[in-house]
Amino acid sequence: MKKLMLMVAMLGLAAPAFAQFGGLGEGLKRAQQAKEAKDKFDDLNVTEEEERAIGDLVSAKIRERFGVVQDPAVHKYVTLVGTTLARLSERPKIAWTFIVLDTDGVNAFASPGGIVHITRGALGLIKDEAELTAVIGHEIGHIAHKHTVNAIKKGKAVEIGTSETLSGRAPFLDKIANKAYEMVLENKFDRGDELDSDKVSVSLAEKAGYGPGKLADFLTRLAERNKDQPASNGMFASHPEMKERIQTVVKLTGARKGAIVEERYKTNIKYPPTDLTAIATVEEGASGLTGSTTPAKGEEKKDAKAEEPKKKGFGLGSLVKTAGSERQTAQVSASGGSRGVGPDRLAKGGSNSNSVKVAVTDAELAAFRKGIA
Repeated sequence: MKKLMLMVAMLGLAAPAFAQFGGLGEGLKRAQQAKEAKDKFDDLNVTEEEERAIGDLVSAKIRERFGVVQDPAVHKYVTLVGTTLARLSERPKIAWTFIVLDTDGVNAFASPGGIVHITRGALGLIKDEAELTAVIGHEIGHIAHKHTVNAIKKGKAVEIGTSETLSGRAPFLDKIANKAYEMVLENKFDRGDELDSDKVSVSLAEKAGYGPGKLADFLTRLAERNKDQPASNGMFASHPEMKERIQTVVKLTGARKGAIVEERYKTNIKYPPTDLTAIATVEEGASGLTGSTTPAKGEEKKDAKAEEPKKKGFGLGSLVKTAGSERQTAQVSASGGSRGVGPDRLAKGGSNSNSVKVAVTDAELAAFRKGIA
C-alpha cells in the first residue's frame, strides 16, 4: 500500500514537468512555423497586382507632396510619348500611367507597377520630344526591371516580425510600400540600377525612332545647371557621377542619329525653364515637406495620433491616411540645408493632388508615331 501511494505521489510531481515540456514544444513548433512563413515571404515574388497596389499608394503620396498639373492636354501629350515607349518595353501590358507634377523643381519619379511622374519643371528644362523620351525611358527602365521592389528585397530593407508573419501578407506589403516611397522620393537606387535604366532609355528611344544620344544632351545640360548645387538636388540625385554617365551613354549610342521632334514638343509644352534661385521651396516643418522631423506649431498631437498604424488592410493605415501630412514619415533629417539638399528636392508643389484621367487609343498612338520623323 505504501509503495502504491509513493508511486502516485511521484507521478503527481512529474505531471507539471511534462506539461512544461509540452508547452515548450508548442512554443518551438510555433516559432518554427513563423520562421518557415517568414522564409516564404522573403523568397516570394510580389505579384503584378501587389506591385501596382504598392505603386498606387506611393503615387498618392508623391501627388500629395507636389500636386498635379490640371491640364488634360499636357497629360495627353506626355501619355502619348510615355505609352509609345512603354509598348516597346519588356513589360508592355501593365497599366502604364503618366503624371505631370505641379512643381518648378526638376525631377521625375518611377512608382512600382507602371506609374511615371515628371515635373513641369523638368518639362521646362527639356528642349524637345527626344529628350522627353530619354527622361521617361529612364523611369520606365526602373519599373520594367522592378528596381524598387528588388532593391528592397535584396538589401533586406524590410524586416517582418513573428506576429506580422502569422497574421498574413498585408503588414509585409505595407512595409514594402513605405520603403518604396522613401526610395522613389529620394532616388535611392544603386549604381547598377541607374546605369541599367540609362541603357533601357537609350534602347527604347532608338526602337521608337528617336535620337538615342539625346539622353546625353539632357544630362549635360542638367549637370551644367546643377554644377554649384549639392549632390542630392533632385533628379538623378543619387545617380553615378554625371560625367561617367554621359560618357557611358555616348559610348552606347555612338554616332547613331534619330528623330528630335522639337516643333511638336514646343507646341504641346510651353513651360519656361525656372532658374534655380527662383524655385519656391518648402520650409522645414511646413505641411507637405516629406521627411521634415519638425512638426508645425500646434500639430504635434495631431501628428502623433496620425502615426498610429492600422493593421487591417494593405496600405490603408501606413500610406493613404498619412498622404495629407508628410511630417510623420520622417525620411530625411530636419534641415535640408545641413544635409546638402538643393531646391529641386525641396521645391514647393501645387495644392491639387487629383489625378488627371486621359485615355489613349491605338489609333491615336499610331498617328502619333507617324510624327516621329
